Amino acid sequence: MSNEAKQQLVESTLRLAPVVPVVIIEDASRAVGMARALVAGGIRAIEVTLRTPAALDAVRAIAAEVEGAFVGVGTVLTARDLEAAYKAGAKFAVSPGSSPRLLDAAADHDLPLLPGAATSSEAMNLLERGYRFQKFFPAVPAGGSKLIGAWASPLPQITFCPTGGISLANAAEFLALPNVVCVGGSWLTPANLLAAGDYAAIEALAREASQLGR
Repeated sequence: MSNEAKQQLVESTLRLAPVVPVVIIEDASRAVGMARALVAGGIRAIEVTLRTPAALDAVRAIAAEVEGAFVGVGTVLTARDLEAAYKAGAKFAVSPGSSPRLLDAAADHDLPLLPGAATSSEAMNLLERGYRFQKFFPAVPAGGSKLIGAWASPLPQITFCPTGGISLANAAEFLALPNVVCVGGSWLTPANLLAAGDYAAIEALAREASQLGR
């Protein structure tokens, strides 16, 4: 698959909703109920991070059982992570930054990658590799909406998904920027609701998030 085709897939995924939930899941048996609740609330793109042993099993279950979900894998650091995500059924991959080896692997792989950048130089380096869509991470610690907003004029070719420190309270200020397509956040799937299997509460959070920026 060409890089441009992969960029188009990333764009269509990021435009599904204003928020991409960043999920840290400890129990894969909660994955299907959680994902169905998110989709019911209007949130279809779901990033499951590779921060727990349950992550890939959760991705497999969502990919196989949840209609309407576009499940991706986050915290992708290596070529092995990329391949594992692909085999698990992920439709996209997300990395907190980028490395030459990861970018080389992604160039030869059909799984679209959303790489992270925290500085204008990193963003420019990714643009040279063909990445028009990038993750701005960690968004708030790196400079927040003022920093990424300042990039809109000199780097109009790049569109971002800010992640890191984003919440319901500050999501709107990022979504108002011309170079932001959506935001990523963990507030839609908090650990206590996942542990309790409170899918109704997750659906309510998703419904609220789906209306942001509209």
